[in-house]
Amino acid sequence: MTDATSQDMLARLHSVIESRLPAHGGDPEKSYTARLFSKGTDAILKKVGEEATETVMAGKDGDRQKIVYEVADLWFHSMIALAHFGLQPADVLAELARREGLSGLEEFALRKVVQREKDGS
Repeated sequence: MTDATSQDMLARLHSVIESRLPAHGGDPEKSYTARLFSKGTDAILKKVGEEATETVMAGKDGDRQKIVYEVADLWFHSMIALAHFGLQPADVLAELARREGLSGLEEFALRKVVQREKDGS
């Protein structure tokens, strides 16, 4: 799958998720996603945490198919959280693009500098 196709898939899924927002007429009686939105921030974040834990457990088991399945659930619920906060996959992709080419240590050091600037140190 090409990068463009992956981005298109994320954009399409985001569009469906956004359509389930209460502000866009999402009906909790007809949609799992709308029901999760209606339960609010804590329920959404709890679900992301559950899916992250299930992803870790699948990794510990080493079952490749189960890992893929659980990561798909984690991504989906993370996208629900993004939409809840008015964000979209493009925001995450932009952050990943910003980090591209940086070593993990360089990226971590840059975050520390930015945080110090925010803190006024």
